[in-house]
Amino acid sequence: MSAAVVPDHPWLLPGALTPEARSPRRTPRDWLVDVVAFLLALGWALVAFGDAVSSNPQFAHNAGPSWLVGVDLLAGLACCAALWLRRRWPVGLAVVGLPLALFSVTAGVALLIVVFTVLVHRPLPVGAALVGFHLLTVPLYTAVRPDPSLPYWGTVAWTVMFIGVVVAWAMFVRARRQLVLSLRDRAHRAEAEQQLRVDQARQLERTRIAREMHDVLAHRISLLSLHAGALEFRPDASPQEVARAAGVIRGSAHAALQDLREVIGVLRADTAGGDTGPERPQPTLADVPALVAESRAAGVRVTLVDEVADPADVPTAVGRGAYRIVQEGLTNARKHAPGATVAVRLAGGPGRELSVEIRNPWPVGPPWSVLPGAGTGLVGIAERVTLAGGRLTHGRDDATGDFRLAARLPWRA
Repeated sequence: MSAAVVPDHPWLLPGALTPEARSPRRTPRDWLVDVVAFLLALGWALVAFGDAVSSNPQFAHNAGPSWLVGVDLLAGLACCAALWLRRRWPVGLAVVGLPLALFSVTAGVALLIVVFTVLVHRPLPVGAALVGFHLLTVPLYTAVRPDPSLPYWGTVAWTVMFIGVVVAWAMFVRARRQLVLSLRDRAHRAEAEQQLRVDQARQLERTRIAREMHDVLAHRISLLSLHAGALEFRPDASPQEVARAAGVIRGSAHAALQDLREVIGVLRADTAGGDTGPERPQPTLADVPALVAESRAAGVRVTLVDEVADPADVPTAVGRGAYRIVQEGLTNARKHAPGATVAVRLAGGPGRELSVEIRNPWPVGPPWSVLPGAGTGLVGIAERVTLAGGRLTHGRDDATGDFRLAARLPWRA
């Protein structure tokens, strides 16, 4: 899979949105935000303390018992210093600072920053519980720090509205970050799915090539074995027969090597990612008579009944599948029933089904020439027929006792 896309300016992103962020570190943007938050909280704490000790306080909420002034300053400075830990332990700081919400003026900005952090980075139930507690402390805070210029409930409403603005801002930031993370996750999934589709397509192509090679090479090698066996068991054959058999062997070996060379070239080009070049024309239904003639030349007794009026009307994929079925049937007959008569029948027309049937007598006793096989020929043919939307049957016919390989392929008009 290709590497994740790195943003042009990662220092502008929060640490939680960096691509490698499982345990994110502070980015330059995070440091800037933390410094600004600390300075704002510290500035408010110093301004509030200076106003409280002045002879004419400007902030009405600084009114209250005189002993609260020193305690309030220490609480505010502690909260400002604790802001440097808010990214790691926001909930812990919020819980520790809850009592200060009852009386502290200097810690007000720092406490709001901690609440903002919890709402952005932690589950919503935790943030909602924290905001609810702060809302509950508003009436008590107003009673301890009354505002002489506003009525009691007016002060409560103003404070609640200010907390609501902070909550709304935090929810906006949280939603935006979740949207960014969702889009990134979707992009990663799309990239992974695309790579999976490419791998599946490559695997399907390799499987198709392997199936084609099984069909072609099994046919070629069975012809080689048949002619070599004939030469072995006919040492008294005439020179003309020997020359003809040797010519068929040479031609079949040459064709098999050419097919093998092409497949190896395709696989190498696929691995290297290069162009494989144009493929050779694939066989169709019109090539079945030539296939039967090739088997006859090898000494196999084959009868062909072709009831298809115009093989050129057969769809290319259907005709290729029918060719491979006949090829596999002739190959199996040479392997398992040498010397038997093979009957091939083709029938059908547009708007109906294309029927392909190969029959040969069931072999009696072990064959005189056993060719090795993987047993996957019929499996590959069955897969071809299934993908084409047809039906395949094979096995011993109870009525005649012959081995029968039959397929019905859809032939749309």
